[in-house]
This record gives sequence, structure tokens and C-alpha cells, in this order.
Amino acid sequence: MRYLVIFVTFFIFSVVVVVADGRKISMQRETYTIKRRAPSETTVNFSYYWQPDEINQYLRNLAAKYPNLVTLEMAGKSYEGRDILVVRISTTNFDGTKPKIFIDAGIHAREWIAPMAALNIIHELVEHSADHADFLACDWIVIPSVNPDGYQFSHDKTICDQVRMWRKTRSINAGSECKGVDGNRNYDYNWAFNSGNSDDPCSDTFRGPKPHSEPEVQAVAKELARDAAGIRLYLSLHASGNYILFPWGYDRVHHTNHNELEKLGHLVADAIYATHKRRFQVGTAAILLYPAAGGSDDYAIGVHNISLSYTLELTGGGEEGFDLPANQIVAVSQEIFTGIRVFANYIASKS
Repeated sequence: MRYLVIFVTFFIFSVVVVVADGRKISMQRETYTIKRRAPSETTVNFSYYWQPDEINQYLRNLAAKYPNLVTLEMAGKSYEGRDILVVRISTTNFDGTKPKIFIDAGIHAREWIAPMAALNIIHELVEHSADHADFLACDWIVIPSVNPDGYQFSHDKTICDQVRMWRKTRSINAGSECKGVDGNRNYDYNWAFNSGNSDDPCSDTFRGPKPHSEPEVQAVAKELARDAAGIRLYLSLHASGNYILFPWGYDRVHHTNHNELEKLGHLVADAIYATHKRRFQVGTAAILLYPAAGGSDDYAIGVHNISLSYTLELTGGGEEGFDLPANQIVAVSQEIFTGIRVFANYIASKS
């Protein structure tokens, strides 16, 4: 009889857990998928998280509708063959008269808010260009979805929390059953230095077999190299944590441009707080958080001498920090857009 009671109790508990998880998963799937559709117009719907095909279709629509402002090009192909598109926004067709700002997002698949925030920046600069003349004193280069394979994978498998939290690319690692590389440990500047990265293919911070092993990283590196001479600001959008981080990330040391990096970071943080009452912490990545070599901000400043280089850790939410509810996409995107205005005005003022 005692065993029967134990069995029934365990059964009831299991049912409750399954039902609870099922409700949670159903809510997530409804939030993330019910409104999915490829935008047929350039108007946007930020009430849900877009998938790679939707992102690219929107960018193509923009380029077709605003040919005097938007140029759309192929930065590269992902490991699984998806297009990695780069949006170039300029009122002067990149004639070299304006400083350039480079933004990328989505290198970490699970950080869904990062591509959405990048899309909001594009949307505002293009579809509301009349409201943002100050922004267009600069030219813009934006790759809104650097890791479309991992991003798509995390969307396709939302029924499994572990896969929803997928971080890496989807490349095959020789001799291992574990896929993918942490793209933000794969850049060719102090690659594999110190701690904060791993040589284990099963680790979330696997740095890859060699620098720039990932086609996604190669795509960003190629675009950075193409325009490096004119790029005055590099921004990489991530989540989560409310941080404005700058080099160095590979070790707990200061860059020679530390004072300006810190000053501008605080100007951005203060503007966000004044408008949205959200406080962002500012500091070097290795000191404020932890050392991690092979990051894109170190690469931009260390290899291409882009003296203002930042990683922006956007506001997170949900149970894991990375699963921000879709009803907060607009608020978080607007929050970081306020900061982008400060960056843009600062760069324009220095030209």
C-alpha cells in the first residue's frame, strides 16, 4: 500500500510538472510563433521575434523601396548556406565625406533581442529618416543577423529549453559530436589568450579550431576590413545584462584610449537612464565582467584601429535572461536607440 501511495504521488507530481512545462512551452510558442509572417511591406511588426528569412525579406524590401538611401549586399554565407546580409545606409552613397558607424548583432543565437534591436535601428534610420537628420550625418553599416544558423535553430526547437538557449554557430567540429563555435571567441586578436574561452567543442565558449574558422566571423571581418579606414565607431549588440563594455576583453588591462571610451560610455548610459530609467554599467569587459579573448570589439580596435569599440549588453528578461518576452521588444529597442543617438551625435561632432 505504501508503494502504491508513493507511485500515485509521483505520478501526480509528474503530471503537474509536465502540464506546467507544457503550458510554459505553449505560451512561449504562441508568443514567438503565432504572429510569424514574412513582412510584405516595409512597415514593421515588432510584437514578435522574426526569423532569418523574415529579416532578409524585410531588408530586401527596404533596399527596393529606398534605393537612394539603402544599399543591400551579401556579407557572406553561413555554414549552412544562409545569406548574411549587410545594410549600408547613406545619403551620399558612401562618398567618404561622412564618418561611418558599424553595427553587428546576433552572433550569439539565443540573444534574440539583439537582431530585433538592430532591425529597429535600421527601421528608424530608413523609414523615419526625416525624423533623424542627426543620425544621417554619419554613414551606417549594419549586419543585423550574424549567426542565422544558430538563431534559426533556437527558433525551430523552442520546445526544448536547452536548444532555445543555443549560443554557438552550427558548424561541424571534426572528431566531436558537439556542433558549433562561439563566434565571439573566434576573432583573430589574442585568440585563445588566457581564460574565458575553451578548447572543448562541447563548451558554450569553444573558440574554434583556429581564428576565423567560422564563415559568420569571416563575413564580419571582411566588412570591417573593407571600410576600416572610415569607421569611427564599432558596436556589437548582445544580451543580456545592461552593460556598455569596451576593450580590453582579453585581459584586465586598459586600452590607450580608455578615457575616451569610458567617457562616451557614461554619456550613453546617462542618456538611457534619463529617458528610460534603466541604468547601464560602463567599463572594460575583462574588469567589469571577466576576461574573454577573441571578441569582436577587441578585434575591431586591435586590428583595425577603430578607437571607439563597444559591446552593448541589452536588457534581458525571462527565466534565463536571454528569453526576453516579446512584449518587451519595442521598449528595449527604443531604450538602446536612445543610446545610439548619443553615439551618433558624438561621432558626427568629431568629424
